[in-house]
Amino acid sequence: MAEQDKGPVLQFSPFQSAVDEGFWHRLSGLKLNHLGLDESPIPITGFYAPCSHSEVSNRLTLLGESLRPEPSAHSSNTPLSSGNRNRCSIPGTLYNTNTLESFKALDKQSLLKIEAKKIWEDIHSGRVEQESSLLSRFLLISFADLKQWKFYYRFAFPALKLDPPATIASLEPASQYFSPEEAESLTAACNEWRNSSTTADVPFFLVSIDSNSHASIRHLKDWEVCKSDGHKQCLFGFYDPCHFPNNPGWPLRNLLAFICSRWNLQKIRFFCYREHRGFADLGLSLVGEALIAVSQEWKHYKHIPDAVGWEIYEGNQGKKVFRCITLANSMDPTKLSVTAAELNLKLMRWRALPSLDLNMLAATKCLLLGAGTLGCQVARMLMAWGVRKITLLDSGKVSMSNPLRQSLYTLEDCLNGGEYKALAAVKSLKQIFPAVEADGIVMAIPMPGHPVPSQDEHDVLEDCRRLQDLIDSHDAVFLLTDTRESRWLPTLLCSNANKITITAALGFDSFLVMRHGAGPLSDYRGESVSALSAELGNSSPADIDKRRRLGCYFCSDVVAPIDSTSNRTLDQQCTVTRPGLAPIASALAVELLVGILHHPHRIFAKAEFSNSMDSGSIEQPLGILPHQIRGSLSQFSQMILVGHSSSSCTACCCTVVTELCNRKMDFVLQAINHPTYLEDLTGLTELKKAANSFDLDWDDDTDDECVEI
Repeated sequence: MAEQDKGPVLQFSPFQSAVDEGFWHRLSGLKLNHLGLDESPIPITGFYAPCSHSEVSNRLTLLGESLRPEPSAHSSNTPLSSGNRNRCSIPGTLYNTNTLESFKALDKQSLLKIEAKKIWEDIHSGRVEQESSLLSRFLLISFADLKQWKFYYRFAFPALKLDPPATIASLEPASQYFSPEEAESLTAACNEWRNSSTTADVPFFLVSIDSNSHASIRHLKDWEVCKSDGHKQCLFGFYDPCHFPNNPGWPLRNLLAFICSRWNLQKIRFFCYREHRGFADLGLSLVGEALIAVSQEWKHYKHIPDAVGWEIYEGNQGKKVFRCITLANSMDPTKLSVTAAELNLKLMRWRALPSLDLNMLAATKCLLLGAGTLGCQVARMLMAWGVRKITLLDSGKVSMSNPLRQSLYTLEDCLNGGEYKALAAVKSLKQIFPAVEADGIVMAIPMPGHPVPSQDEHDVLEDCRRLQDLIDSHDAVFLLTDTRESRWLPTLLCSNANKITITAALGFDSFLVMRHGAGPLSDYRGESVSALSAELGNSSPADIDKRRRLGCYFCSDVVAPIDSTSNRTLDQQCTVTRPGLAPIASALAVELLVGILHHPHRIFAKAEFSNSMDSGSIEQPLGILPHQIRGSLSQFSQMILVGHSSSSCTACCCTVVTELCNRKMDFVLQAINHPTYLEDLTGLTELKKAANSFDLDWDDDTDDECVEI
């Protein structure tokens, strides 16, 4: 006793708590659906991990899974053990009252003593040696005001009081205590223990070091074996949530009580295990020696020691108070789904992409032209990236062949002649993610090569104007339709409005994903074509096109888009592709949009490719921003291509866009009704006549303007 009195009392850093909103949501459902007025204690599971930051302690955390929703959960008080290295599970007890007055009137000391008795019994029964997490039992009392969505609560982490208290003989960083050889071996042993599926979440253990400086980690039940083997050193280790350099964490209190009671040791050398980025860090970890001198009565089974451990919260005047959280806004399932959906994106921003602009993505308005195989996949990928404003346009109905390939439809959508795809897709999107702001537009896109009867001209022109209004009101447009000619008018309108445009097209086993270049009436600085012409002197609009812009979907064509839907066989009437093609192309199309939105030049960004990744060439953390991606499933290959704008393009050249500006929808109607008009206007007719002597095959679909890099 005299020797012990000389040392300072060993002081521990108290445990701290954190509760995820999902826990309160599950508690609400459990009370409403099963508990009713039952105030019986409920077993719960808390999670914590070793400290992994030199300035921040880890907390005991409650998650949605901490509370099992089934009534059978009352039958067991054993913690969930999942072998998860990122958290170890410990058992707890929840007392949820029916009124705030009952909550305040709870006998807190009696409840604390009940939990301390459980720990004491687990020590003497030998259960702790088999399930060491029982040493860290905790207690939660609460009142759930489900009318106001307020939750009042308080935690306790019962700790058996040594009498007299333990004193500290030494405490130092583990890196200074162990020799270099021992430290290296111990680090490897700890990492192996933490990475094992059977021991990763075991919070208390033994550290043994033999005469050859070889370290090993063992279970508490192996103490007698370690002692009899005559190991050079044997320490009691625990996952320490505390970051302080001069204090061990709270779990050590009950570990010392267990050791003293079980093996009657008076000098206990302990190891406070801490980590850095998931790996053992002996610089943060501590090694200390505690001196214990308790009476024989304290060690007797029938003598239950006193306990401490209520978490202390101080109010405005320093008074101890309980905690209260209001979740009126976030407890709505829709809002909870938003929180859950944003988790991956927020972790991406936290871990790898600090410049990821989630607010910008959420505000981006995307127009999807086509709600088929590609449209369904693109819509889902957009939601996964955090895009919340999506409009789908399609004139078709869901058929029996669609649901297997088009992920937003079910058999119900096919019945009674089929629901319109645009409307069924929106309904499905809102079922998947209620917070999405989705609209469905049932409309056919007017197409060149499909002449319009005079009696239908008014309706077709209205559709053209409606499509123009939709494009003007959105930030990005995806061209995902089945035919080539259905992409012409949207490409033209996007070029005129200078909208971000993404095309995805499928073959049987090949795909194309590309971003269209900026419109011809502005350059990369957003200047008008007249200002740009002044800068370039006597350069023609065609020269401007070539020098400043990336091409569109039609820039490599030498023929105008024509009717491709008439006189088709069954395999031509259906989109026949390998099933894996659409998800690949759709994902790349959305990734391309996200890359554009985060690029400093956005739509004016130059084409990049893999071998341009030299120092300073990539202007965004998401990687390169290509112009075109062409892939083949038969070869399991991808190519990155770049194609410049064509001065004779029927959809985006300066001549065509200027004609649209001057003549408005009269120009569009003429292009629809006269298949050769676009070729005459852009000079393709004369070009083909001049080239006839070379016997060129004008039906060849080769992209002459594209160059493989």
